[in-house]
Amino acid sequence: MTPDEAAPGPPIVAVVGATATGKSALGVALAERLPGGGEIVNADALQAYRGFDLGTAKPDAATRLRVRHHLIDVLDPHERWSAGEFARQARLAIADIRGRGSWPIVVGGSGLYLRALLAGISPVPPADPRVRERLRRRAAEEGLGPLVAELARLDPATAARLAPGDRQRVLRALEVAWVSGRPLSAWIAEQPFGIQSIAAIRVGLTLPRSILYDRIAGRVARMVESGWMEEVRGLLGRGLDPDLPAFQAIGYRQLAHHVRGEWPLARAVEETVRATRRFAKRQETWFRKEPDVTWFSAEDLDRRIPHVLEHVARGFGEGRG
Repeated sequence: MTPDEAAPGPPIVAVVGATATGKSALGVALAERLPGGGEIVNADALQAYRGFDLGTAKPDAATRLRVRHHLIDVLDPHERWSAGEFARQARLAIADIRGRGSWPIVVGGSGLYLRALLAGISPVPPADPRVRERLRRRAAEEGLGPLVAELARLDPATAARLAPGDRQRVLRALEVAWVSGRPLSAWIAEQPFGIQSIAAIRVGLTLPRSILYDRIAGRVARMVESGWMEEVRGLLGRGLDPDLPAFQAIGYRQLAHHVRGEWPLARAVEETVRATRRFAKRQETWFRKEPDVTWFSAEDLDRRIPHVLEHVARGFGEGRG
C-alpha cells in the first residue's frame, strides 16, 4: 500500500497542543472509549527515537499494552526524521489501523509534522545519505557559517527564513539544492504540502500560561526523580554524541552538561525548564493558527473527556475535516 492510499476514508482524530497539556492521556482515553476502539499514531518528533524515553514523555510499557501505538521507537539516535518521511509512515499506519476497523488517533505536538500529514506530502526529494554525510563533515570541519553563506547563494529565500544556527534545516536545504539542482524554496512554492489531504477532527488542549509553566516545571522535576539523569548517563556511556539528531529532545543536552561535570544539576534543570517553556509558547502560537481546531481546557481533563468524545462522535457523524 502506498502512503496516498491512506488519505480516503472517514476522518481521523488529531489531538494537538503544547507540551504538558495532557495530549497523550486524552489520546489513550479516546482510544479506549471510542466505539470499536482506537490506535494512536505518534506525532512527537522525538518519541520516535529508541532509548530516549523519560525526557520525551514516551508512553510507558503498560500504556502501550492497553492501547496500540505507532511510530514510537522506530529510529536510532543518529537517524533523521523529516516531516515528509513522518507523513509517509503515518499514512501507512493510518491505513493499517483502518484495515482493522479501528479509529486512527494522531497525537503530538510537532506542528509541521501534523501539517504535512493532514495537508499532504510535499514532493521534496528524499534524503541522499552520501550528500548528507559530506555536508555533516563540512559542518564539523568548517563550522556552520560557510554553509549558511552557501545556502544564501543557492537558495536565498530559504536562508532568509532559517535561523543561522539551525544546523539541521540548513544542511537539509543544501542537500535538496545539491541533489535536485533546485532550491528548497522552489519545491515548496510549487506545492507547499502536496495535494492529498486527510480529513481530521482536530482537538486542541490548552491551559492558562501560568498553569502550563508550573506543570512544565513539575514534570521536569518528576522526570529527574524518575531516573532521567541515569538515562542520559547511559546514552553517553554508549558513546552517543550529544550532537546526534535524537539529542534535539529538550533536556538531553542540558543534562549531558551535568553528567560531564560542566554544569551543576540545578542549572541543567533550570535550562531545561526554560527551553521547554519557550517551546510550549511556540507550539501554542503554531496551533492557534491551524484551521478547524476545537479547543478544550486541559484543567480537570478527566471531567472534560465526555465532552471531547461527544465532539468527536459528532465529527464522525458529519464526516468533516
